[in-house]
Amino acid sequence: QDYTWEDHGYSLINRLYPDVGQLLDEKFQVVYNLTYNTIAMHCGVDTSMLRRAIWNYVHCVFGIRYDDYDYGEVNQLLERNLKIYIKTVACYPEKTTKQIYTQFWRHFKHSEKVHVNLLLLEARMQAALLYAL
Repeated sequence: QDYTWEDHGYSLINRLYPDVGQLLDEKFQVVYNLTYNTIAMHCGVDTSMLRRAIWNYVHCVFGIRYDDYDYGEVNQLLERNLKIYIKTVACYPEKTTKQIYTQFWRHFKHSEKVHVNLLLLEARMQAALLYAL
């Protein structure tokens, strides 16, 4: 059976710790929706598909898959070096090196790379909470 944050995790954590679910959900939503609508030097870009691909790839790494998501998007939108970086940071943060960081998205701003880090850390936290709950 599907067990998602929106349908199950949020309400369960609110029953266990009142108001914590709302705070966590707001935190997840702020990071998930954060965008400047730019990618590298291109302005006015809708980055929602990319953000969703990163979020769902992190969940996939931890064994959480959604039937209503086309995982082909992950392979189309996330280059191999970015996938390696995401998996390393999410699963083995102690093995993260500057070399792995510089190998993905070479022409992108550091702020965009920081946003990737925020996305993957929050997605990882949400995945861990889903397992714990």
